[in-house]
Amino acid sequence: MEPTERLLVACLCAAWCGTCREYEAAFAAARQADGGAADWAWVDIEDHDEVLGTLDVENFPTLLIARGEAVLFYGTVTPHLATLQRLLQNARDGDFSPSTDPAVAGLPARVRAVDA
Repeated sequence: MEPTERLLVACLCAAWCGTCREYEAAFAAARQADGGAADWAWVDIEDHDEVLGTLDVENFPTLLIARGEAVLFYGTVTPHLATLQRLLQNARDGDFSPSTDPAVAGLPARVRAVDA
């Protein structure tokens, strides 16, 4: 993993989820404030269930932050802009170690394939 690789910030959601619909505005605001420094994706897991592979989404919204193929964060978050901004800053500051969980292996590539 090279430190120059761009971050991927992806929200795994479902169109029927009211919390996801409300969070979409915060996610869009963070994306706009980012100014193109990271790659952003909003993935409806019911339309693109292939993204999950063997993973389960236990609750919404579920956020993925990766650098290249290294998953830095994967989990349910509170649907607040400040939480997203803090997680993104932590990722940029190098506060996360890449996940060694084999369940998330390949997730960034699958998200990028859907978002391409």
